[in-house]
Amino acid sequence: MRINVTLSTDGSCSGNPGPGGYAGILSYNGVERVVKGSEALTTNNRMELRAVIEGIRVLTKPCCVTVVTDSKYVMTGLANAPEWAKNGWRLKSGGKPKNVDMWQELAALTAKGNHTIKFQYVKGHSGHPANERCDMLAKTQTKTSKEG
Repeated sequence: MRINVTLSTDGSCSGNPGPGGYAGILSYNGVERVVKGSEALTTNNRMELRAVIEGIRVLTKPCCVTVVTDSKYVMTGLANAPEWAKNGWRLKSGGKPKNVDMWQELAALTAKGNHTIKFQYVKGHSGHPANERCDMLAKTQTKTSKEG
């Protein structure tokens, strides 16, 4: 039996590229676990993806995961990723999708079949409590990356 987990995520970047941070809050039955980190030179989109990847990576038991994101980039990429994969990770134009390494990493995590994953879009800065917390945590990680 799979447990239901909510993973709220956000990414941040100061400059694009620049120092960046990500955060995810995993929630299950009133218990939360925060995952967060930073990179010295990255983009906002990479941090949005990193938050999803790291949140899923820490799950140790099969789960039904609802990923809550404010990233239209993540939502659009997820819709297109199966087609990219089918075409050898190529766009219809023949080029590679931006951040193909991370899309492949996310696809590998989800292909293992351990988790059932669905995505839910929430508008950023609209008062969604977990999204607002992730935003604050990701920005804090960005500042930490700048200082380090």
